[in-house]
This record gives sequence, structure tokens and C-alpha cells, in this order.
Amino acid sequence: DGSKIILSPESSIQAQKDIGADVIIPLDELPPHHIDRDLLAESVARSHRWEARSLQEHLKDSRERQQAIFCVVHGGTDVELRTKSIDYLTTLPWDGYAIGGSLGNGRDELRELLDWMMPLFSIGERST
Repeated sequence: DGSKIILSPESSIQAQKDIGADVIIPLDELPPHHIDRDLLAESVARSHRWEARSLQEHLKDSRERQQAIFCVVHGGTDVELRTKSIDYLTTLPWDGYAIGGSLGNGRDELRELLDWMMPLFSIGERST
């Protein structure tokens, strides 16, 4: 009907809970592929703040035991930002991980990104 709504990390979680989502994905930002690195770093930080708020909203609801919440790893194709994203997000009690944001420009770049990123999830000291 054209009505404007306010979407926040918290309202996004509640909407997904209300429709009975099995896996909930936090509100995050998807910047364009070849964005300036400083803007990409700001976007990653913003997504991390939103994800932390989303997780808190999820955990305060008794339905959290019936619905999983996955975080979204960001950082574009920047190795340092992706690593920082994984390092931060793996300190929080997520049920799973999604790889989001720009994953490169084509299959070769995607494959290269995944080759170095996936082992970072299996480091023994990770909390999840």
C-alpha cells in the first residue's frame, strides 16, 4: 500500500520470528563490489553492530530455542576485513554462519575467497 515502515535490527528479528522462520538472518548491509576500502570497513562495522543487536533480540525471546540465528560474515574480497569479521563474529553465540557481502567478480574470485576463508571457521579456539 506504499506505507513507510521502520526496519531495525530488532524489528527484523521479530518479523522473522513471527513468520516462524527456521533460520533467522540478521539485518546487514550489502555494499557494492568495488567499494572504497574505508567505506567497506564502515559497512562491516555497521553490519557487526546490527548483528550484535539482532542476536540480543533473538536471545531475549523464549522462541530462540526453536529458531536458529546465523550471522553474516562480511568484508568483500578484502582479506583483512573478512578475517576481522570472522574473528569478531566467532566470539558470539551464533547457531551458524553465512558468507555474505560481495563474494568477488566471478567464479574464480569466489573460489579464491572461499579457499582462504573456510579454514578460518575451523580454528580450535573458536567459541562455537
